[in-house]
Amino acid sequence: MQALWMVLASFLFACMGVCVKLVAASHSAVEIVFYRSVLSLPLVLALIRLRGVALRTPHWRWQFSRGAFGFAAVISYFSAITLLPLATAVTLNYTSAIFLALYLALGGLRLSAGTVGALALGLGGVALLLRPTLHADQWMGGLLGLLSGALAALAYFSIRELGARGEPETRTVFYFGLLSSIGAGVWLLFSESHPVDLRSGALLLGVAAFATAAQLAMTRAYARSRTLAAAALAYSTVVFASVFGIALWDETHDGWWWLATGLIVASGLAATGLSRTPPADPPGIAGDRQR
Repeated sequence: MQALWMVLASFLFACMGVCVKLVAASHSAVEIVFYRSVLSLPLVLALIRLRGVALRTPHWRWQFSRGAFGFAAVISYFSAITLLPLATAVTLNYTSAIFLALYLALGGLRLSAGTVGALALGLGGVALLLRPTLHADQWMGGLLGLLSGALAALAYFSIRELGARGEPETRTVFYFGLLSSIGAGVWLLFSESHPVDLRSGALLLGVAAFATAAQLAMTRAYARSRTLAAAALAYSTVVFASVFGIALWDETHDGWWWLATGLIVASGLAATGLSRTPPADPPGIAGDRQR
């Protein structure tokens, strides 16, 4: 079931990426994050009420960590989508599996020589993806995509810790949306905003709906014990995004792109197979464990 939840989340995230790329023609990344977060709150609140989950949380530090890193990651990711082909932005974002393995190693997970080699393979894939497939005016998008992966891995680590403490995924998604709404709202006070018409409104609603459903599925997957397995399965988003990019924007990828993407995906899968993430501790035991 963990695998199915992650594959479903990956497909929904790819759908969200399509909406983001389409609406980016009329709205900035900060605006998209704001509407995505604000529109998702009623959906999550309704689900919380339906399930009878309380909003009060005893784990607010980890909720803040998840929300802050998640907000920064989404800003970076949406900005990369506006500057790069969809599949390239998604691939760079999903270097999060490589960063997550490194963070877990810093947190005490012992990595084998094979895992270190897999991570090196992934970093080589990133370098290959950035160099031959990006034009000079796309370097900023490439760096933002890579930054989104590093920040997303920090958010996923927090999700794992929240899951270990028995935090419901609906509550975690709610606080992420709340913190993102506040952060993007403050940012918008100092930025230019654009009017919302029927087309952009429908696309922004699509961003929020797909993102909310994907967040719920992803949070449930990452809350299980096999954290790196979920991270590796998230690479299926690259496949979905490639299909959408080819079908909707006639995006083409040369041999360098496919080689680089293959190295990154292989790295994530190898790191998952060679690394053994310790089972999530029951609530109350993992309380003071830090990255």
